Amino acid sequence: MSLIQSFRYVISRPNRAALPFIGAGLATALIGRATPWRLTRALGTAGLLFTGFCLYFFRDPKRFTPEDDQVVLAAADGRVTSIDLVSPPEDLGMSAEPVWRVCTFLSVLDVHINRIPVSGTVTALAYHAGTFVNASLDKASEENERNGLCITMADGRQVAVVQIAGLIARRIICDVVPGEQVTAGERFGLIRFGSRTDVYLPPGVKPIVSKGQTMVGGETVLARL
Repeated sequence: MSLIQSFRYVISRPNRAALPFIGAGLATALIGRATPWRLTRALGTAGLLFTGFCLYFFRDPKRFTPEDDQVVLAAADGRVTSIDLVSPPEDLGMSAEPVWRVCTFLSVLDVHINRIPVSGTVTALAYHAGTFVNASLDKASEENERNGLCITMADGRQVAVVQIAGLIARRIICDVVPGEQVTAGERFGLIRFGSRTDVYLPPGVKPIVSKGQTMVGGETVLARL
């Protein structure tokens, strides 16, 4: 990656979910810098720093999705923290047969846009309120606030994606609804300020990534169908 490409990646256009935060940060900065008092001027500086952080956190770089309908793509940027055989979430109405699950942990420095792993139809959506333990822990998949969706492909096979809030995350955004047609690599939501995204593969499909590997949402191939 060239220096220019790296620069564009870091300063890429922010997702629209950032607008309220950027607006609040800029307003605080303007008010603070426009007054003569030391405390409010310090508040103005904090507003500028917060605005800069939001521009970085909510960045939404362009991704280049492989033109291959026989692969499952990473649903998020981040680091693979676990790969294990487990049953899909019961509330998504999928088979209880254990399948491979790939868990990706997103730090506050990662791009937080979630992307669709396979093309198909959203056939189930399930949200659960919960706690906010460290998203890198195994128990986060059961205890934390989370939102799951099931995508049924044209051949009937299903892939599940679960957005899991993290230690400081307090808002899961999902922009798809049951019955909606989705395309691999397209954006479908995000989780604010640190999180985890789990992908459940179809029965019999094995992941081709490794624990500790860095994922690029919408580009990295998790498995081949």
